Amino acid sequence: MLKYLLEKEFKQFIRNPILPRLVFFMPVLMLLVMPWAADMTTKNVNLVVVDQDHTTYSNRLVEKATSSDYFIMAGNAGSYEEAMQQIEIGDADVILEIPHNFERDLKKSGISEVLISANTVNGTKGSLGSGYLSQITADFARELAAESGRTATVDIRTPQLDVIPNIRYNPTMDYKKFMVPAFMVMLATLICGFLPALNIVMEKEAGTIEQINVTPIPKTTFILAKLIPFWIMGLIVISLSLVIAWLVYGIVPAGSLLSVYVGFAIYVVALSGFGIVISNYSSTMQQAMFVMFFFMIIFILMSGLFTPVSSMPDWAQKLTLLNPLRYFIQIMRSIFFKASTIANLWTDYIALVAFALFSNIWAVVSYRKSS
Repeated sequence: MLKYLLEKEFKQFIRNPILPRLVFFMPVLMLLVMPWAADMTTKNVNLVVVDQDHTTYSNRLVEKATSSDYFIMAGNAGSYEEAMQQIEIGDADVILEIPHNFERDLKKSGISEVLISANTVNGTKGSLGSGYLSQITADFARELAAESGRTATVDIRTPQLDVIPNIRYNPTMDYKKFMVPAFMVMLATLICGFLPALNIVMEKEAGTIEQINVTPIPKTTFILAKLIPFWIMGLIVISLSLVIAWLVYGIVPAGSLLSVYVGFAIYVVALSGFGIVISNYSSTMQQAMFVMFFFMIIFILMSGLFTPVSSMPDWAQKLTLLNPLRYFIQIMRSIFFKASTIANLWTDYIALVAFALFSNIWAVVSYRKSS
């Protein structure tokens, strides 16, 4: 019985003019485009300079700031008020004001002041831009100290500390390496979550569900026949994603591929079961799509994909415990960068198994088969 149901499902899938292309082209396009677009490092910050000193030291500081990849010289202003006008019209993001006697004070006492003002309407760009400029200014002060053999300090109204970073797991700070494993999880979520959510609804709208309901097919067999094709498609998608990550980005798991596939197998079973649950309760494809889209947005935003779970409020951190996407992202990133094993991540695997059991049992129970 199961054999013939699977044959029907695969024939329906192949005959669909959109789904085969969606399953096989989405991973390619998403992994080739999204890691470049979803780069959280801030660059091309528009900098306006108010140089009231016009000396060698002030020119060196401006050149040091604008020679980095972080800043684009938006122009010079004669006064702070003039620079603020450029901020207000959106032509500048950060102001660097160098006061009179900047060079004289540095040579005389080794201490001077500069003013850094940032437009934080875009909080990320403003805070990171001012942080970058603060680091550049502090580094400039150390250069002058090394040249003169004395302590030179540029006061930016914040404590100055010498920080020696020790970056582990992703030492080049390449954001693409951080995001590619997470996008693999997102692909699995879209394909193995959305498509099962539409599957039974498509049968309802086509009118074929009534023919199936009058047959002696057990509910468990019917639901299993709906899920197995998506498990196979998910396996193909994750394999294709691993190949693209290796060929295009040079990213390979530091840990075992077996750990990746075990986590993926459990996650696909969990999410596809959840999709079938939504399909069981939906009357139309539009309804199923909206409900699944609602849950996908919550899963993605509360998964730690873009922002760490530890940065969320306490109540939000507790809600993420019900999010299967959180656990699989943690598994993928730990295997790729830290060479973690199943034994190291057993709590994440157990959480996925619990979600898989719950969602699939719910899928079978919630399917109403009439005879």
